[in-house]
Formats: sequence, structure tokens, C-alpha cells
Amino acid sequence: MNHILQKECRTPSPAMRTATNLPEFVIRTTTIEDVPLILNFIRGIADYERLLHEVVATEEILIGSLFGEKPSAEVLIGEWEGEPVAFVVFFHNFSTFMGRHGIYLEDLFVKPEWRGKGIGKILLFYLAHVAKQRNCTRFEWNVLDWNEPALKFYHSLGAVPMDEWTIHRVSGEALDALALSGTWTALDE
Repeated sequence: MNHILQKECRTPSPAMRTATNLPEFVIRTTTIEDVPLILNFIRGIADYERLLHEVVATEEILIGSLFGEKPSAEVLIGEWEGEPVAFVVFFHNFSTFMGRHGIYLEDLFVKPEWRGKGIGKILLFYLAHVAKQRNCTRFEWNVLDWNEPALKFYHSLGAVPMDEWTIHRVSGEALDALALSGTWTALDE
């Protein structure tokens, strides 16, 4: 594997802390000890998005998914004078057309009482910086269509809606049925 690809796939050190242009605000990577905090942030964004009833994540699930042998995503915590006030969850996606990966922002959440201080903007700036450091070609995310403040905010940063694309999802019983729709036999046993 060449040195660029190794650099692109490396996860930052769990102890990494990054100062920002807001002197009181620091961005840090997470450790397994942060799982209860991460779950609280997940519940916070789900409540804001009116989807709290859909949260099935547990601390055990998050430990395996975020800190297991093959982590599925990365989480950063934003702290204001040491108090956790925001989080982001992101992972790498891949563009076949570009032949390289990008960063997909799954969630960005700033606690309501901490909004208006520029925290969300700094977190987006930081993730864009991470994307460039990792040689990514894109930085993408989804926004609920009713979230006008977020839509305006993202537009002000230069984000462009991909109106020609429609997200499709298969989950639950539909995923179970789809997975059983074929016959699979390993040929190399």
C-alpha cells in the first residue's frame, strides 16, 4: 500500500485535542469512555429531529461499532471550557467516478443552549480540513427538508443541494426479505 493511502485511512490518536479560533472551544477525538456521552448526544439530535422513538443504539452497540476491531465511524466532541457541548459523527464514503474516498457527515449536533456561538461552523470547517488532509474529494451530508435554519446555514458555506438524487433505504423486515431473496453459496471453500 502506498504512503498516501496509509495516511488517508489512519484514524487520529484517541488523545488528540485541537484548539480552534474560539479560545474557549476545543475539538477532541473520543475514547471508549465517551460512549455514554456519545449516546446522550445521539438522543439529543434524535429528539431535535423528532426521531427519538427510532433510537435503538445502546452503549454496547456503540462500543462495538465505534471502538471495535473495525470501527464504522469516527466521533469528535466539541468542548467549551471543558464542557461537552457538541459532537460530530463521520465516516469515509467512496466515489467510483473520482476513484477516491470522501467524508460523509452522519450527525452534527450542538446543544441548543450553545447555539449561535459559531460552534457548528467551526466543526464543519474542521471536518473540511480533515477531508483535505486525508486527500478526500468530497464532504457530504443530508439535511431534513424541514430544517430551514440548517439549510440556510449550509448554503451560506457553499454547500450545494443534490436535488437530482433521491435517498433510498431498505431496513428492518424489508432488509431481511431482500437478503433472503437469493441463494448464496461460497465457491472458495
